[in-house]
Amino acid sequence: MIEIEKISKIYDLGSVKVTAIDNISLRCHQGEFISIMGASGSGKSTVMNILGCLDSPTHGSYRLDDQDVSKLNDDQLAKIRNSKIGFIFQSYNLLPKTTALANVQLPLIYAGTDHRKQRAIEALEAVGISKRAHHRPSEMSGGEQQRVAIARALVNNPSIILADEPTGNLDTTTSHSIMSILCELNRKGITIVIVTHEEDIAAFTHRTIYLRDGKITDEKRR
Repeated sequence: MIEIEKISKIYDLGSVKVTAIDNISLRCHQGEFISIMGASGSGKSTVMNILGCLDSPTHGSYRLDDQDVSKLNDDQLAKIRNSKIGFIFQSYNLLPKTTALANVQLPLIYAGTDHRKQRAIEALEAVGISKRAHHRPSEMSGGEQQRVAIARALVNNPSIILADEPTGNLDTTTSHSIMSILCELNRKGITIVIVTHEEDIAAFTHRTIYLRDGKITDEKRR
């Protein structure tokens, strides 16, 4: 499903060029659950941005569902993001003045999808948070907010979920609860890639890719 081949990302800062990722290759098959680990500055967020079609590599190719997306324009990338990829962020990225239900409906509004309310309710039910549908983020715990964020990632029925430090702001018990939800989604066939710096979180995944200085240094299978 995901195939990146010898990709590099170089940022031109005028007098200095910074290589964020350096000639890496990675394959992720449909239904896999992969974690990416590395210290700050290792390149893991850059990899996630490229996988999520939020950025393009300077060199190399990225194929998603056998389509080369590394050369697509912004509109084409946006269409792929909205139809194939669900995003989960460490800081939840919920609109603070709107309810959980309204937050989950946002991707459907962008896509012009019908039956938005019903689909959003179903997504909230899937992550066990439908009873909080009419609460705002400030009225929910961190774990509840992350469940809403997962529901928002699910609502367009993506084939891939990309999660950037999805448990970074949560305590251990809540973190494991969130990972159990992701494991269940993976068992239903969704391909999941997460960035984490915690080994106990990576242990939930099938495979861990280790990055250092923009290069893949190791890989652990479970």
